[in-house]
Amino acid sequence: MVVFPNCKINLGLNILRKRTDGYHDLETVFYPFQLRDALEVIRDHSTVISKQLTVNSLPLTEMPEQSGDFGKRKTVNGIQLTTSGLTIEGDPNNNLCIKAYHLLKKDFPDISAIQMHLHKVIPMGAGLGGGSADGAFALKLLNDSFHLNLSKNQLIDYALQLGSDCPFFILNQPCVATGRGEVMEEIALDLSPYKFVIVNPKIHIGTGWAFSHIKPVLPAQSIKDIVQHPITTWKDALINDFELPAINHYPEIGAIKDALYKQGAIYSSMTGSGSTVYGIFEKEKVLKWSFPEHYFVYSSQ
Repeated sequence: MVVFPNCKINLGLNILRKRTDGYHDLETVFYPFQLRDALEVIRDHSTVISKQLTVNSLPLTEMPEQSGDFGKRKTVNGIQLTTSGLTIEGDPNNNLCIKAYHLLKKDFPDISAIQMHLHKVIPMGAGLGGGSADGAFALKLLNDSFHLNLSKNQLIDYALQLGSDCPFFILNQPCVATGRGEVMEEIALDLSPYKFVIVNPKIHIGTGWAFSHIKPVLPAQSIKDIVQHPITTWKDALINDFELPAINHYPEIGAIKDALYKQGAIYSSMTGSGSTVYGIFEKEKVLKWSFPEHYFVYSSQ
């Protein structure tokens, strides 16, 4: 079975207060965006989860690295994981797809071993929620593949154990998010008549750094109210609290936003804690870019 995890953008992001548990209360609108990864899960009937998977009688960890469609091949606690597309750095045990499997395996021990392939397109550490999407879609895919019959609310509970952004991708509809981001209210917001451009300058902004430069404050107007007004009114009202500190430290981010407005964007903002910036344009607008070659640039239809 194959699914295509999409990313998200934040329409505004207010950090309201720091909580006693160390997290922050926030308000934002999560809006699904069509840039997608691909995730495939194959049930493995030839092995049991307690044994290391093998290929051609050799332990998988002794096999040479794969190329082409299958990228790098790894075994993580019995799961055969292959990747392609963008390089995924770090410990595979921290991959949210792997964590999703083990969350369900703990409560459903009869789940068999699996083969998992992730083709990565969504830039990582970019404020687009690509990793969160992969983890949430893995939960949904495993639920369907193994006929676990988990409800939407149960999947949301599992997703929250993966990360604060993950529950959104279970719903995958425009939502006002509060609390840590897990308290969601679906809203009627259709931006399909517009064209989106996202630009990622390949700058990694750590979440800890981003929060350390924020002074929580209650805004004069809620994001939920602002997005109910025409997009033409958003420019001076719909703010991402992470944006100004990011621009002050990384002027390239501000330059991207300026370039999008010069091209005629109706609204432009950084998403999440950055560093991706998006612009919303009239559908018929003809755009010409001159961003550096190493930037990731994507335009919706």
